[in-house]
Amino acid sequence: MLRKDFIKKTGTMKRRSFLIFGSALGLFTYFKLKKSDDFEVAFKKVKPTIEAVQEHMFPQNSKLPSADSKQVSLFLFETMSHSSFDKDIRAFVLEGASELEKRHDNHFTSLTAKEKEIALRAYEETSYGSAWLSQMMTLTLEALFSDPIYGINKNEKYWNEVGAYGGLPRPKQRYIGTRDV
Repeated sequence: MLRKDFIKKTGTMKRRSFLIFGSALGLFTYFKLKKSDDFEVAFKKVKPTIEAVQEHMFPQNSKLPSADSKQVSLFLFETMSHSSFDKDIRAFVLEGASELEKRHDNHFTSLTAKEKEIALRAYEETSYGSAWLSQMMTLTLEALFSDPIYGINKNEKYWNEVGAYGGLPRPKQRYIGTRDV
């Protein structure tokens, strides 16, 4: 029950009610922070796999811009950490990376480029893997072609490589803070 509704029904807010309400509000904040911390821990576990997939999809010396995986994965973490990010997609990204690692006895990141290609093609043959790889492609492209204000597309490098430009109006400030993961 919200404070206003409580006051309307009771006419006043007594000390005891105030303490209960305040405690409940404090617990809500604690659980919300705990959930965010859980995401950070889970992301750190799959971060090497995500970076390996991004580097494989967008390798150095290809026609497409290459993924600077450290920056791209940081952008991905910050984006997925934002309160407006879809919780189902967040869970899907984490679970898909974990599944890919499990399929390769937790050694996906140490596979050669050729072995990664075979592994990702096999994963792509499953409906789950295909959807996950598509989501990773979308999120990585979003990072690569984001406005330079977000720290990835410095000096409009990726825009210039494909002869494109960002949307207008351009953002004046970042909507999320930076964190090291």
